Amino acid sequence: MGFLIRVLVNGFAIYLVAQIVPGITVSGVLAALGAGLVLGLVNAVVRPILIVLTLPVTLVTLGLFLFVLNAFCLWLTSKLVRGFEVDGLWAALFGALLVSVVSWLLSVFISDRGHVVVITRRG
Repeated sequence: MGFLIRVLVNGFAIYLVAQIVPGITVSGVLAALGAGLVLGLVNAVVRPILIVLTLPVTLVTLGLFLFVLNAFCLWLTSKLVRGFEVDGLWAALFGALLVSVVSWLLSVFISDRGHVVVITRRG
């Protein structure tokens, strides 16, 4: 259930980013959900390999190269999913950054089991 929720969150984030960032287009909701699924798989399989291979560059740039890796994963997703396009490096960088932020914000409020988490303040 948690994987399905993450796919939906990624799909929503991609759809939202396509409305904001010029150079990123999504042909519809199904393309966004497909991109969310493929992005989840790319982040689970390809990204860890890339992190290990580019570790020296990441260390020299104090971790900033991870933004480039995220952009590459988003671009790779666009090459694998019909109806999802990323045109150019800057669109990929801004898109990856926004997808990460939106996904993180949504995952803060949705647990892995799909339950809405209510944050209460004590004091």
